[in-house]
Amino acid sequence: MSATTEALASTEDRWFGRMNDPVAAGSVTGPCGDTMEFHLVIEHGVITDVRYWTDGCENTRRCGRHVAQRAYRRPVEDALCISAGEVILAGAALPGEGRHCAILAVTTLYRALADYLLAP
Repeated sequence: MSATTEALASTEDRWFGRMNDPVAAGSVTGPCGDTMEFHLVIEHGVITDVRYWTDGCENTRRCGRHVAQRAYRRPVEDALCISAGEVILAGAALPGEGRHCAILAVTTLYRALADYLLAP
């Protein structure tokens, strides 16, 4: 993604971007080559801030945005219930080949949550 595209995405999407000092983070590269990251601030077991970043296509960004919105202000245990099926049914993922973007977004959120839950 070019710097101009990234700047445009970040002004249009309050969830897009990276954090300097997240409590937890996760990164996954999907089978299509798109990389997604989730950065979380968690206080008293509740996600109080969330950001996603991706170098992927609009479909990947749409799925990341949907997952970030769903995770915001939810207890960690509830955020673990967000599913790729939910993202697809909400229309965030395009039908057909775009479904892997929903899986990438949810998998990356789970990786960030595992970073929090498995921390010593």
